[in-house]
Amino acid sequence: MQSISGTNPYTALTLDEKQEKIRDSLAKQDIKESDGKQGMLTQADFFALLTQELANQDPTKPVDNNEMISQMTSFSTTDGISNLNNKFEAFATSMNSSQALQASSLVGRSVLVDDNVFGMGAGEEVKGKLVTDSAASKVTIYVENTKGEVVQTVPVGDVKKGEFGFTWNGQTSSGEDAATGAYRFRVVGLVEGKASELQTMTYRKVDSVTLSGAGGNIMLNLNGGTQMALVDVVEVSEA
Repeated sequence: MQSISGTNPYTALTLDEKQEKIRDSLAKQDIKESDGKQGMLTQADFFALLTQELANQDPTKPVDNNEMISQMTSFSTTDGISNLNNKFEAFATSMNSSQALQASSLVGRSVLVDDNVFGMGAGEEVKGKLVTDSAASKVTIYVENTKGEVVQTVPVGDVKKGEFGFTWNGQTSSGEDAATGAYRFRVVGLVEGKASELQTMTYRKVDSVTLSGAGGNIMLNLNGGTQMALVDVVEVSEA
């Protein structure tokens, strides 16, 4: 009957031998611990503490495997969240730079904003757009100054559901050029037989851009001396 003999290459190490191996490993590692300026432990600090704990553990009370795995898992999760936050901050910075570049390209162009008040310069035309969820009849556009006086009346007639674009040539009802300043469009009509004021938007020229406005928003400085956040722009026009 044959027998198998030989030496076992996987003989279990004693606790002292394990600790000696860990100390040797520590001596060979180039783990750079933090200098404390970060205000928190780094990953290198964690592994340095962990290996020191293993190397200097009480032989009668060795570190529990489950506890060590729990510590490593907890730290890995925290480290992962920290890395994710750093990447998100970098992404947000990149997005802000992209928005700033986009906003600077709008200077001199017109943007559609959900506002019926606008500023007008000498000899300018002003474009607007009315929006209705239902068809409307007997629609009339009134151009009013800051005193509420009607300087021009434009009969439109019937409009279908949706959007309807229009342009004011900047002249009063008498055919004269309106004075420069602030005005507003007021559009009224009959919707399902009832008199209603319709939503009106205007195209405004962008004079300049403020890259760090209130709340960190990029602000567009529009003609007429008003501001509008870039995120509130509905449409961009060439003129």
